[in-house]
Amino acid sequence: MHPLPKATKPLLFLASLLPLARLVWLGFTDGLTANPIEYITHQTGTWALNFLLFTLTVTPLVRLTGYTPLTGLRRMLGLYSFFYAVLHFITYIWLDQFFDFGHILHDIGKRPFITVGFAAFVLLIPLAATSTKAMMKRLGRRWKQLHRLVYPAAIFAVVHYYWLVKKDVTVPLEYAAVLAALLLIRLLPRKATGGKRIT
Repeated sequence: MHPLPKATKPLLFLASLLPLARLVWLGFTDGLTANPIEYITHQTGTWALNFLLFTLTVTPLVRLTGYTPLTGLRRMLGLYSFFYAVLHFITYIWLDQFFDFGHILHDIGKRPFITVGFAAFVLLIPLAATSTKAMMKRLGRRWKQLHRLVYPAAIFAVVHYYWLVKKDVTVPLEYAAVLAALLLIRLLPRKATGGKRIT
């Protein structure tokens, strides 16, 4: 089986920075709408969720194509999900709340969509912290068990988005449908991968 072309990872790395580059460009060109803080918060949160779903898409693609080298992209996609989640969280605590940690803690405890969003963010932290090959080797079988936290993290992220939207929930429901499909496909027979277990 042929490995991924050498340019794949560098190109994916650069492409994954485009949402951030777009925000920076809009900032310099006065294009962040009438409510720039809300816009940045929404965009960074959306891309954190997008990359989380991209990460979960790798396994179905491998099972459908049998092309296992695609698993080599999963770590980068997962780290970019965490990267945009960090930007999302920083935007909230800095630009929105001005580091008023008393009010932030009140928000986390009293506003359900923030509570579940914060829970999703917390679940991503150990995944990012243990994403290196050294940690995979050190943790052994426990690494796979730990990284199954990506599933509740994704569910919490979609619920966060759904509860955030107050009127038209069409887009959050589309995300929920995609996530459901990505989770359900893991229950299908692993014929495309020769019976190998890919989490």
